[in-house]
Amino acid sequence: MKQNDKNGRLQKALGIIAMMCLIMALLLTSFQIAIYGDSDYKFYEKEYAKYQVTESLGMEMEDVMDVTDKMMAYLIGEREELSVITTVEGKEQDFFNEQDRLHMADVKNLFLGGLKLRWLLLGVSLILVGVLFIRKADVKQILPDAYFKALAIFGTLTIVLGGLFASDFNRYFVIFHKIFFTNDLWIFDPATDYMIRMLPEGFFYDMVMRIGMVFIAGLLLIAGGMFLIKRRNIDQQK
Repeated sequence: MKQNDKNGRLQKALGIIAMMCLIMALLLTSFQIAIYGDSDYKFYEKEYAKYQVTESLGMEMEDVMDVTDKMMAYLIGEREELSVITTVEGKEQDFFNEQDRLHMADVKNLFLGGLKLRWLLLGVSLILVGVLFIRKADVKQILPDAYFKALAIFGTLTIVLGGLFASDFNRYFVIFHKIFFTNDLWIFDPATDYMIRMLPEGFFYDMVMRIGMVFIAGLLLIAGGMFLIKRRNIDQQK
């Protein structure tokens, strides 16, 4: 009896870890979808209009979108250098300065590292689910329960973090940068750095909300699938 209880607890723990990995992988995927989901970057164009970016930069929307397209191509690894010659405030020049290039190189490494981590998390999740099958666990019961428990844990943490960001976005935006960057290259001067004028604070707030909506939609989709699996399992046991 004790051995069965021990095996049961182990299987439940493996299930929760597998589902936590899945949720974290979904979060990283949500970043990718929200940031790169529009092939023509219509979200960015709307944001630029909302925050009067073209007026601030003295640029045409077409030129701002060209800069955006090339910047995003750089971040995804499709361009080796971050350099875009365009017209800013009536002068033809490189939109990005040396600080921009150094900081965006850090951002690129962070983003590409996140994508690699996503695949690692998915791999761990699949391996753990495979272990449950090998151990002949009742995965139709364990995985739905594990998902909803993992969702409750992750949801609680998300609500806490979301509340902190909502209470003082700028403060926790700074803390976020201090955690993920080992330098102060992310601190820009709007008077000399065009990129901070193109991507003002409000843009990042809107992007966080966009990522959140994609993430929640994914969580609900998985939750619906898990609910159906559990319900069918209950029906089969009757």
